[in-house]
Amino acid sequence: MANERIILGIDPGTTIMGFGLIKVVNKKMEFIQLNELQLNKMDDHYMKLKRIFERTIELIDTHHPDEIAIEAPFFGKNVQSMLKLGRAQGVAMAAGLSRDIPITEYEPKKIKMAITGNGNASKEQVAKMLQQLLGLKELPKNLDSTDGLAAAVCHFFNSGKVIGTKSYSGWDAFVKQNEERVKK
Repeated sequence: MANERIILGIDPGTTIMGFGLIKVVNKKMEFIQLNELQLNKMDDHYMKLKRIFERTIELIDTHHPDEIAIEAPFFGKNVQSMLKLGRAQGVAMAAGLSRDIPITEYEPKKIKMAITGNGNASKEQVAKMLQQLLGLKELPKNLDSTDGLAAAVCHFFNSGKVIGTKSYSGWDAFVKQNEERVKK
């Protein structure tokens, strides 16, 4: 019997959330899907968060991923953008945790390094390398979906390795690893 697992990769965002799915059979990747959730036409930030949560649950219920890989927010100069991005990431993580799916967070440079060998690679370079690795016929216009797919592929490449990322197998694990964030 083949050893199979499905990895959902998410590039969180409040304008566009990119996602990609791969199936791993034994030690070989197979492309399932990549797409994006367009949120730019929505004005209410809280409704965007609700839609991110709902779409993530939808993906989980449809594809039954065994693991989720999510891109960590990068540190920018705009505090408001960081806050919104962190919230988007948080609701996507909450969706996975609500279904008891282990989540691993990867820094953007770590994802680029895993895919291209260069932590400073452009979105286009990452997309082209994914196209070669997974035999994609064409690339999407927006590359947010390939960023989500890249998170899944990065997770596959790092499976079984001890890495400096955060990983949660459920709410209990999240609370144990983040005790300083829990109000008592």
